[in-house]
Amino acid sequence: MRKSGPGSSPSMHCSPRFVPALLPSGFRCALLTLLAGGAGVAASPLFAQSAAPVAAASAAAASNPAGASSPVANLAPAATSSPAGTMLPAAANAVPSTAVEAGARAHAMLTHLCDDAGGRLTGSPADRRAIEVLVRELRALGLEPEREPFRMPGWERLEDRVDVVAPFGRRLRVAALGYSQPHAPFAAELIDLRNGGPADYPDEDVSGKVGLISPGTPLQTAEFVRIAAERRVGALLFINREGGGQLLARTGSFVGAPLPLPVYSIAQEEGNWLRRLRERGTPVRLRVETRSRCLEVETANLVLRFPGRSPERIVVGAHVDSWDLGQGALDNGLGVAQLFALADLLRGRDLGRTVEIVWLNGEEQGFWGSRHQAARLGDEPVVAMINLDMVGVPIAVNALGDDTLVPFLERWNDLRGAKRLPTGVQNINWFASDHTPYQLAGVRAITFNAPIPRDSVRYYHDLADTIDKLPEQIVVDSTGVIADLVLALAADTSLGAWRRPPQETEQLFTRFGLERRMQAVGYWPFGPR
Repeated sequence: MRKSGPGSSPSMHCSPRFVPALLPSGFRCALLTLLAGGAGVAASPLFAQSAAPVAAASAAAASNPAGASSPVANLAPAATSSPAGTMLPAAANAVPSTAVEAGARAHAMLTHLCDDAGGRLTGSPADRRAIEVLVRELRALGLEPEREPFRMPGWERLEDRVDVVAPFGRRLRVAALGYSQPHAPFAAELIDLRNGGPADYPDEDVSGKVGLISPGTPLQTAEFVRIAAERRVGALLFINREGGGQLLARTGSFVGAPLPLPVYSIAQEEGNWLRRLRERGTPVRLRVETRSRCLEVETANLVLRFPGRSPERIVVGAHVDSWDLGQGALDNGLGVAQLFALADLLRGRDLGRTVEIVWLNGEEQGFWGSRHQAARLGDEPVVAMINLDMVGVPIAVNALGDDTLVPFLERWNDLRGAKRLPTGVQNINWFASDHTPYQLAGVRAITFNAPIPRDSVRYYHDLADTIDKLPEQIVVDSTGVIADLVLALAADTSLGAWRRPPQETEQLFTRFGLERRMQAVGYWPFGPR
């Protein structure tokens, strides 16, 4: 990839074999490219596959009929030992009798994971530490998770900086977007590019200059970056949408492509200050130095399978990776804890269907872990995939555009009686999380409308996304609803395993107007429209 801007040096870049090509020769080729991401599976000592499948340590308990008002409350306790080095005390390893116990235990686990691992950028030492914490704590429950290793185009944050040189010196609060690449330091004039569209560019030559992008731009990152690269802009500063000195860490590419110029998130207050200076005609000169780099990484998903009487499968997933500025407690430590609580509750259950719990990696940089898992499904019978990405306490369940799910979900919610979700069943598809690769594989997907309080959620992707922003009660209350739905899906055979054909899959996205965004970020496998 060409690196524009003065003083450019040969870039360290991600292997091009990982960048999906949307092949015109048919849906299947493009779909396989997107799901697999071109990534091969390679084992290493760190991510070696576990030899044994999931083993539930407790005795089997009778399953409840679908729609029981509290299916998670009738679990027979069973004692398990506490392996050395685990965080859970021995007394905590008995099968929990309620979702309250499981949720509280999961929150305690997450507290240690956040404090001991840190922000979990995919493939980083912190990411590996988090996986090790999860493996250790699951084993303390008598469960044996399997690691599903895969390779992906990764990114490493190093020491980057952007400084004001004129009208006076000042270091700016910035964070490079993922897949920004190293370059020789350079100084250049700042120009205000507003939304970053063609009409926002001045008539003058902008080669090598630094552009300022508004937080409310209607363009996708890939779009305003492409336009800037075509005009040989040296770097971009993207004003953060949240105030208070926050930085929104984010990926610059959903397909692992190295960015053709460095792109930074800048604190809202500083971005607005620079904009005011330019509006008054004050020349602003900046110095930009980027050391962060793209590199191939090896990581792993973590999988638990609870065998049922039927091979039909319910997949429940949440991404374990996060951005690196904070602890990733809300995004998506919350989902990590919810899966842990669900696994705790499923121990010893007599399930009608198999339940597969997956801690997915690489979501923040383009759903790489879910691409890997979805590509491995083959023709396996899957009833649905439930995605837990920043799911607070549910007020509604979302069928994500799949009409065939709605009757079952409405019946499930009605049978909850006094505990029914107040907003009921929604059916709105959206893009940009781990359900998308499963949907592209023809699998139904479900999530929840489950708001997180504003005074907590505003900090996601930032330094302040820490465990103190996540009250234990959110994990406890959400766990009960999630487990209730999983057990209902496992017990009710009226909703059979099914795969959506490609034409209907395309309609699942076009019906909700998602094709423009997916095309813009390089994630559209259905051909031109």
